[in-house]
Amino acid sequence: MAVDYGALEKVLLSLTEGETDAVALMATLACEIHQSDDRFDWTGFYRVVAPELLKIGPYQGGHGCLVIPFSRGVCGAAARTGEVQLVDDVDAFPGHIACASSTRSEIVLPVRNGAGELIAVLDIDSDQPAAFTREDADGLARILEKVFVNVG
Repeated sequence: MAVDYGALEKVLLSLTEGETDAVALMATLACEIHQSDDRFDWTGFYRVVAPELLKIGPYQGGHGCLVIPFSRGVCGAAARTGEVQLVDDVDAFPGHIACASSTRSEIVLPVRNGAGELIAVLDIDSDQPAAFTREDADGLARILEKVFVNVG
């Protein structure tokens, strides 16, 4: 079952209206996005906490990696390049960090605040190969852009 991103966006915009705290927004999005689709095995944020360094933020699912440098893994690639990473087979991704052995595919999107600064990445893992599509990337990107626009 594919996510109805239009409906998910409406729910999330309603839940987050007026909120400017990034961590509160991340917690709400992680919860709602994770529950929106059975493909989503782990859904969460890695926050930019220092130059070239991500640290785990709010998430749903099993434990995640605590710290990820921009130089490593799919999350690091999204942070480093500022581009969505759609990975059909994590084992074929150079430098993939295996936080969970069940992960087969992954999508990671950069998260920017209203000033356009990278504040985090949204990471979604699936235990299914090639689970994510361009539709997922586009729908999630629209949500992130609208929800985090008022974060300083």
